[in-house]
Amino acid sequence: MRALRRGLWEGGAMAAARDPPEVSLREATQRKLRRFSELRGKVVAPGEFWDIVAITAADEKQELAYNQQLSEKLKRKELPLGVQYHVFVDPAGAKIGNGGSTLCALQCLEKLYGDKWNSFTILLIHSGGYSQRLPNASALGKIFTALPLGNPIYQMLELKLAMYIDFPSHMNPGILVTCADDIELYSIGEFEFIRFDKPGFTALAHPSSLTIGTTHGVFVLEPSDDLKPRDLEYRSCHRFLHKPSIEKMYQFNAVCRSGHFCQQDFAGGDIADLKLDSDYVYTDSLFYMDHKSAKMLLAFYEKIGTLSWEIDAYGDFLQALGPGATVEYTRNTSNVIKEESELVEMRQRIFHLLKGTSLNVVVLNNSKFYHIGTTEEYLFYFTSDNSLKSELGLQSITFSIFPDTPECSGKTSCIIQSILDSTCSVAPGSVVEYSRLGPNVSVGENCIISGSHIITKAPLPAYSFVCSLSLKMNRCLKYSTMAFGVQDNLKKSVKTLSDIKLLQFFGVCFLSCLDVWNLKVTEELFSGNKTCLSLWTARIFPVCSSLSDSVTTSLRMLNAVKNKSTFSLNSYRLLSIEEMLILKDVEDMITYREQIFLEVSLKSNLI
Repeated sequence: MRALRRGLWEGGAMAAARDPPEVSLREATQRKLRRFSELRGKVVAPGEFWDIVAITAADEKQELAYNQQLSEKLKRKELPLGVQYHVFVDPAGAKIGNGGSTLCALQCLEKLYGDKWNSFTILLIHSGGYSQRLPNASALGKIFTALPLGNPIYQMLELKLAMYIDFPSHMNPGILVTCADDIELYSIGEFEFIRFDKPGFTALAHPSSLTIGTTHGVFVLEPSDDLKPRDLEYRSCHRFLHKPSIEKMYQFNAVCRSGHFCQQDFAGGDIADLKLDSDYVYTDSLFYMDHKSAKMLLAFYEKIGTLSWEIDAYGDFLQALGPGATVEYTRNTSNVIKEESELVEMRQRIFHLLKGTSLNVVVLNNSKFYHIGTTEEYLFYFTSDNSLKSELGLQSITFSIFPDTPECSGKTSCIIQSILDSTCSVAPGSVVEYSRLGPNVSVGENCIISGSHIITKAPLPAYSFVCSLSLKMNRCLKYSTMAFGVQDNLKKSVKTLSDIKLLQFFGVCFLSCLDVWNLKVTEELFSGNKTCLSLWTARIFPVCSSLSDSVTTSLRMLNAVKNKSTFSLNSYRLLSIEEMLILKDVEDMITYREQIFLEVSLKSNLI
């Protein structure tokens, strides 16, 4: 398994004479979870919680799905009450990135609240996009990804609210900006609090290896008088580097020399890249901007009118901050497709707007940053990683009916709000969520099963991904199940039909798969943009009248590829994943989950 994107520090030396770092981190995390649990379903007092919690959505279909799920959560009293929950949708047209979504959200706040929002504490969670690297989150959103935790179960939204439970009461009016698919855990002194009370921007920073720094933002901090790092430090930032090379980290003095930390102080995927007494950098996660800075960005956005470019809230906002910021980064367009000159001009305007604004950094030396945005990360953290399991109290079986399995310290299976027959078997390393598995169903290792009803006794091959969606087609309820390999790259695209041999389905040449399914290579095989052909847009998934038939049919096409047999798809109406998301019936999917919830509750004597 390749190194996972994970911020990775347990600062052992700085907690000597106190609890070991892993113990203090676990206790701090559990305290936040308990505090949030106390607030669920209760009206919060002024200043006790966020005034506004806002979630961004990519389009109107996603906005509707998010609002429906928020409504269900509030109805079931799974969230604190007396808070304004909003979903802000990006304008139709070009992709505008999380920076553009931030600007749109500011405009929505102004329209809704006028000058009143200048006294609010606001949490803004970016959850737009369709999660092509973790497709079981595609239909209902990354922020509504289920976790093996809580009763009723937590989703990423509840966890975010729990981990930030201390922030609003120590924050000046302004906006905290975060993403939907990461988890920040930290421990500080018993009588210390993270304060967001300085002008400008304030960001959290986590010590990480240089390798991790190449995939994150890296802070170049002003020198500190402290000889020894503490769990919580307030520092000024000279400049911010976005996904820099290791050479640039050294060039701009972002690297800290480690004389008192050792290899075991770093956790997880990048251990192999570290040597004893390794150098390290401070990497980013979430950031806060005060109301004055937010109003400045809003005025800028309203002057522009319409955005036609992707703006990155980290790369384009934070790189403009601090006394050492220079305009050079604005010309780096290696990761974008749009017209370079127009994008560079936009970035330069943002740079000159924000230049001179301070960037304050809250250094959390006993902290961890987990990213759960890919199938690989999802499986690893939910089934194999004992650190996160210990810190959050994750369970192997959560709010489910399933035969008892012995707990062990190694890899386990993970069952979330599902009903499994007593004769089922789920191999270690696999996750089953919101599903029903019938008698003698056998799931291989490292699989993801989501929203499905499986009755076939044919074993699910290891590394299978199976996710079912309810569809509304011509006012009729239908079902389709996406099935492929968990390691398949759904984002990889080719420009012409002659190049689709470069795509792979379950590790097999896609062209060979089409032969197995008796499908012809034509433009009609793909939905959407005909110069961007991928597994995401391939019309290969059958539409069926029942959920169980849908799963059975898609598993037959998967097993045909695996066993090198034939299974003709000619007689079925076929959809791409792209089309399934357009036709999704959110209400029916929520109802299906609710039915499982009620059945588990009844059998567990919980209601």
